[in-house]
Amino acid sequence: MSLLVEQIKAVLKDVCLFVEHTSGLKLREYQVMVARSVAESVIFREGKSFVVMFPRQSGKNELQAQIETYLLTLLSQIECEIVKVSPTWKPQSLNAMRRLQRVLENNILVQSMWKKESGYIYKIGKARIFFFSGSPEANIVGATAGHLLEVDEAQDVLVSKFDKDIAPMAASTNATRVFWGTAWTSDTLLARELRAAKDAEKRDGNRRVFVLTAEDVAREVPAYGAFVAEQVAKLGRNHPMIRTQFFSEEIDGEGGLFPESRRALMVGGHEKQVQPGAGKVYAFLIDIAGEEEGAKEGVGEEVANTKRDATALTIVEIDLETMQDELIKAPTYKVMFRKLWVGTQHTKLYGEILALARLWDVKKLVVDATGVGAGLSSFLERALPGMVIQFRFNVATKSQLGWDFLAVIDSGRYKEYVPGDAEQALFWSQLNACQYAITPGIDRKMKWGVPDGMRNTAGEFVHDDLIISAALCAVLDGEVWSVGGEALVVKGVDPIREMDKEGF
Repeated sequence: MSLLVEQIKAVLKDVCLFVEHTSGLKLREYQVMVARSVAESVIFREGKSFVVMFPRQSGKNELQAQIETYLLTLLSQIECEIVKVSPTWKPQSLNAMRRLQRVLENNILVQSMWKKESGYIYKIGKARIFFFSGSPEANIVGATAGHLLEVDEAQDVLVSKFDKDIAPMAASTNATRVFWGTAWTSDTLLARELRAAKDAEKRDGNRRVFVLTAEDVAREVPAYGAFVAEQVAKLGRNHPMIRTQFFSEEIDGEGGLFPESRRALMVGGHEKQVQPGAGKVYAFLIDIAGEEEGAKEGVGEEVANTKRDATALTIVEIDLETMQDELIKAPTYKVMFRKLWVGTQHTKLYGEILALARLWDVKKLVVDATGVGAGLSSFLERALPGMVIQFRFNVATKSQLGWDFLAVIDSGRYKEYVPGDAEQALFWSQLNACQYAITPGIDRKMKWGVPDGMRNTAGEFVHDDLIISAALCAVLDGEVWSVGGEALVVKGVDPIREMDKEGF
């Protein structure tokens, strides 16, 4: 018995030994330093504030549960209180509790010692961990984090919520604080705490910041490198989700959506066409303006300078060659022709679009069916059954369309014709004027477009109708396309969910 006691004491001296010998898990090198630094700060009441930024699906959540199990065990003889806050109760706090419970159930030392109380508290002896939601409406005032305060996915917890309700939990005890998460914008809680932790490191030389990239993880887990390579091929290395979720690079919370580097990716090598080519597959992308949104036809320069948008048509060739790429598995959209109508009655628009659709023998028409566009899109569907995809804009769908369009561009799957023309020059000017802002919180909604009333250097109003029309190509990613006689479908998925499906 004394030998067993000595062995237990030995593994309790080091969090990594504890995890290896009681959970049967050998921590990776990039996890070891984090585990030891956090445990040391808690044990010796150093009150440090750590920031841990791991790429998505690289073992952050498993590491959290193992550290929590170790501290609950080691400090089980004293009144130890740990608080863990996640952005939402369901699913994030519930998932965090399930992970901890799984570790507790499989840990040979404590599997019969732990208890659960009140649905959100886990304890071993006198040591307890409380799970809370950090959502804006959550009432969590009054809890105390005596030894450790964890904020998981801290980039999604509002700064105001943390400062008012969460930070005071650790104030009276100077508890260790750990902010876990992945990079996002520079105005998040995680970004703020990252800057503060870096400043503290400079003052005393003690490491508080652990920022890893996919390349760091891939050196220890080659399969992870292959997984990330697939995501990069699908979305492009410069896509905001790739930069933040895998390479720990902050993005601006607002600014120009189409910088020069992104516009360069949009330049193709094909020529403009005014009529279809033999054996090619085409689609129409149509952003519809209301009849009242344009000036009356035939008023000359007033039409060009109106504040109102035009109805914009972008004709794309659907190049299926990239469907056969094992990593990309999605079409390339090559712009062949575009046309604008300003102030045109919908009855006339209907006739012109229908005639063009038959001329080009299009396979799909993605049509803005929002508001007054619903009528025109319905007429087109009736004339071209099974070919019209009606897209209705709202805050959520426009945000998702924006993210999806960036994925098409950044993966090299959107190409403009060369040389350009007047319509394309107008398109580039709209891209240059297009702004975005990302709303704070877990939803990651992006508001994007050309601000109302914006003018170019010539004093003319700048619109975003051509951008909206072009962006609708991303909707085609969800359609079934035939490659060599085989029907393939590109599933339109949330890139975050796609990233979360693997475990390493």
